[in-house]
Amino acid sequence: VQLQASGGGLVQAGDSLRLSCAASGRQFSSYAMGWFRQAPGKEREFVAAINLSGSSTLYADSVKGRFTISRDNAKNTVYLRMNSLKPEDTALYSCAAHWGTWGDNSPRGYDYWGQGTLVTVSS
Repeated sequence: VQLQASGGGLVQAGDSLRLSCAASGRQFSSYAMGWFRQAPGKEREFVAAINLSGSSTLYADSVKGRFTISRDNAKNTVYLRMNSLKPEDTALYSCAAHWGTWGDNSPRGYDYWGQGTLVTVSS
């Protein structure tokens, strides 16, 4: 599966953004999906994960209550709605896919990666 993330940009603190990750190929509904981010000079970190049907989600503590992951299997797309953005949310956001029920919160749990979309939050 190939993944294409989009929706990033430059926003002010407190603003919202919705990231999208479009998957090519068949059987998107057979992939658990996740979002990760990497800020300059820092390691990649987990943001959110969602299972095959969208019935289960997991969030990093730093984004819980502000970010929402969702998916539309008919459109082969996973979303990340980001509200109340903070300067510390500035990073390159990448989506990832795992062939299976659940990808968990580790990058090692994912098989395919998109190229990322940059989110910059100014104070």
